[in-house]
Amino acid sequence: MQEFKSFSERVRNLKKGEFESLALDLFQFQARENALYKEYLQIRGITPAKVSSIQEIPFLPIRFFKDHSVVCWDKEEFSQFYSSSGTTGMITSKHFIWSEEWYLNHAKTIFENTYGSLRNYHFLALLPAYLERPGSSLVSMANYFIQESQSPYSGFYLYNQDELLAMLDFLKTSEKKVILLGVTFALLDLAESGKPFYSSENLVVMETGGMKGRRKEMIREEVHSILKSFFKVDTIHSEYGMTEMMSQAYSRGEGKYKLPESVRVLLRDVNDPWSWSNRSQGGINVIDLGNFHSCAFLETQDLGRMDKDGNLEVLGRIDNSEIRGCNLLVQ
Repeated sequence: MQEFKSFSERVRNLKKGEFESLALDLFQFQARENALYKEYLQIRGITPAKVSSIQEIPFLPIRFFKDHSVVCWDKEEFSQFYSSSGTTGMITSKHFIWSEEWYLNHAKTIFENTYGSLRNYHFLALLPAYLERPGSSLVSMANYFIQESQSPYSGFYLYNQDELLAMLDFLKTSEKKVILLGVTFALLDLAESGKPFYSSENLVVMETGGMKGRRKEMIREEVHSILKSFFKVDTIHSEYGMTEMMSQAYSRGEGKYKLPESVRVLLRDVNDPWSWSNRSQGGINVIDLGNFHSCAFLETQDLGRMDKDGNLEVLGRIDNSEIRGCNLLVQ
């Protein structure tokens, strides 16, 4: 797997201005070595040698992760995979991974480029539903962050709200900041529990999105308003990621995600998935260079828009698309 090692080093040392050349090299590699993607290109009538810009690269519909092995070479080469958190009866996605160590270090780099060293935080993870099933990439990442924070107070919480609130109260005088990473429905359940919460100036509340069928869908502004009122914070942070991606993006408020160096988003026309949108809004196509072992070019079923500074705002699901287990807030 020398090619994987080479691409992983290039992603790790990626500099500004190198994204497109690496993406094109990765496209040629995956067009040749990923059997599913190769067949998809053939059906589309695409000649890889003629592709000379990232705008010409075909994006693989993300639903293929549900019933195909989306990997370069044979899946027997891979011993681990992450799976999505689909609701009852839903077919879940499966993403085979080359190296969990590489994934976790990559996730740490992205986080610390946004928020600084993990050692500056106590990391509390409120992730019911994710913790109740095996194979979650989010749980794997959160567990690594908990370890890397080197705080004896970092840890996971399931439905033990009283213990979580007691820990938040205990840590409110800490010199370190506290990150509360929570699945949306669990944060809302806590905020509407009627339990008292006393303000904490060192608290960062970060939602991951997701109702898991536990609550009705709500617009982002409504969710954030409830959470800001309960936790007495000015902004709600967010994490954007999915089973089918090795990279994450973070929002420090208002649902505006700053994309990491390894990710680029292109917006497609919602009525014609093979054409680019001529507006600032459209279907989200993701190039994730961290997917060098699988497919880096993903056509998601998410609707988004880009602002003038290149930040991504996720608006929700495209009409008639399947609701994901890691369901995004709608607007």
